[in-house]
Amino acid sequence: MHIVEIPSFFPPYGGEFCLEQAKALQALGHRVAIVSNVQLSVKKSLSEFVKLPYSHHYKMLDDVTVYQSYMRGIPKCFRLNAKRWIRIVKKMFDEYVAENGKPDIIHAHCCKWAGYAAMQLSEAYGIPYIITEHLSKMIYEQEFGPGYKDTWLMPMLREAYEHADCVVTVSEELVESLSPLFGNNYRWKYIPNMVDTDFFAYRERQPDEHGFRFCCLANFWPLKGYDVLLDAFDQLPDGTTLDIAGGGTDGKSCRQLIDAHRRHQDVHSHGRLSRQEVRELLYNSDALVLASKSEVQPLSLMEAMSTGIPVVATEVTPRSLRIGEGCHIVKTGDADALAKMMESVSRQIEYDRRKVSEVIAEKFSPKAVALELEQLFLSVIEG
Repeated sequence: MHIVEIPSFFPPYGGEFCLEQAKALQALGHRVAIVSNVQLSVKKSLSEFVKLPYSHHYKMLDDVTVYQSYMRGIPKCFRLNAKRWIRIVKKMFDEYVAENGKPDIIHAHCCKWAGYAAMQLSEAYGIPYIITEHLSKMIYEQEFGPGYKDTWLMPMLREAYEHADCVVTVSEELVESLSPLFGNNYRWKYIPNMVDTDFFAYRERQPDEHGFRFCCLANFWPLKGYDVLLDAFDQLPDGTTLDIAGGGTDGKSCRQLIDAHRRHQDVHSHGRLSRQEVRELLYNSDALVLASKSEVQPLSLMEAMSTGIPVVATEVTPRSLRIGEGCHIVKTGDADALAKMMESVSRQIEYDRRKVSEVIAEKFSPKAVALELEQLFLSVIEG
């Protein structure tokens, strides 16, 4: 198959899931390319806004062909930026087809705005398209603001959903969660995100005489529940430590929140880590904790269990990740319940860590997920 991936988000603003899927599909022998237009924000990084290339260009990322563009977003012009983004992607796709031929299928990541662009390209070229949805209802609501259901954008997104040959949701719960936004009048299939189980490979841990070490891998956003996590950590006995990592965890706001808590001296913040540094933190931790208030399919839980440590998470965690002794669930927003579960896990002496890691590989490895995508794409192409 010749597959073109169109991500709504791509580095430097996330979207690595698109690249990982492209690599896995390419490993099965398919021809895969990514057509990416990233809307840059002057508020996020003036340096990137000014210095990144201004012209469309091809580049290779991990042996995957990427046709790349960086669009300078106009502050407070949401609708205009959306129209510009869609127009640029359509032009880039036209240029790609002229040089590389028409693909067999278009795979868009997130409906806003890749899914809508894919719908228009599908109509123009007669190519089927799939949308993989990664965003939760809460993220859509926060981004669009009050009254979003009655705005110009919702009919566009619903139309893209309803015309898609299939909408892939990365958790089964996401379909019901998004129904107030997109309804139910579309074909869908659950296929999870993947985790590099070779990179986040299983490793035995030895008990640390200096105490139990929790880690949390999440950007410092309200949805990630750091307020609840730190309240819970205050209740744990001395001898436990907490390492937090992710965008903003080394910033002033996060530091102020940490310093306001009794156990602040036992909380270590690392900021944004490289992939290798994330793995090293997991290998040096005894458990991962995530106090999120909204999630679709948190990769950090999968990565942690793949390396052989248990996780403590909230009720927003999808059922597919609730794997035996590896995943412990508490009520969302309940610091007392979270503290009790964290303490229980810290005292848990024996469980089959390797078995949990094997289940992660069986369900979420790149090959396992790529084979599911391949089967879906072929069924759509063959009608």
